[in-house]
Amino acid sequence: SRGGSSSTTPDYGEKRLPQALIIGVKKGGTRALLEAIRAHPDVRAVGTEPHFFDRNYEKGLEWYRNVMPKTLDGQITMEKTPSYFVTNEAPRRIHSMAKDTKLIVVVRNPVTRAISDYTQTLSKKPEIPTFEVLAFKNRTLGLIDASWSAIRIGIYALHLENWLQYFPLSQILFVSGERLITDPAGEMAKVQDFLGLKRIVTEKHFYFNKTKGFPCLKKPEDSSAPRCLGKSKGRTHPKIDPDVIHRLRKFYKPFNVMFYQMTGQDFQWEQEENDK
Repeated sequence: SRGGSSSTTPDYGEKRLPQALIIGVKKGGTRALLEAIRAHPDVRAVGTEPHFFDRNYEKGLEWYRNVMPKTLDGQITMEKTPSYFVTNEAPRRIHSMAKDTKLIVVVRNPVTRAISDYTQTLSKKPEIPTFEVLAFKNRTLGLIDASWSAIRIGIYALHLENWLQYFPLSQILFVSGERLITDPAGEMAKVQDFLGLKRIVTEKHFYFNKTKGFPCLKKPEDSSAPRCLGKSKGRTHPKIDPDVIHRLRKFYKPFNVMFYQMTGQDFQWEQEENDK
């Protein structure tokens, strides 16, 4: 391969089922994490989301294996499909593939995540109702509609319960979507440790892109352009009534607290609110 780089596909090696999966969450920072971990020479990952454990399960494990890149001994095969985290059957299905599969979940303040999710949908379907309309069952009473997927996804404690029936906490790494932006190298150190990899992806792999407002990967030696996330990332969020934000924060707070207790990690989403 050119210059001995890992980013060119080797014609040797074999296709293996993934030993590690990025299972969530949508709009949390999973693409940024995938691109960063792919800079590691001992990681090979699928660029597109295979959606095997939610949409394509009936195609069977051989189909899934075939989607994977070839790896050499000692390399880790990975994929990311953020909808796995909220798919009821996914934990059982992954467990039956390999019960020692390592799982990574990128989480982000559920309020910002919901707005980001809505923004993405709005860019594809400009005719949808406003965020406020979709977020409430009853606006006057301030009743949040928890069945709307943009809101439901952020009830992390609820989804995590499902995973903990099949996997011990020690097999799940929770990555902070916020710290992935403010301290990408620090979060990547945790990810590499969790995967049992040498810490090769470090500060020197990132630079801060002022226009985008988040870090980008510096260009690998064998390619001409830095790897920055595409146009669909870093979209401007629509203005949302502060009262709606306030009600959403109140709605999520008990779930966030429960999630902190379950994971033993405080993501400080409540502190963030107090700073504003």
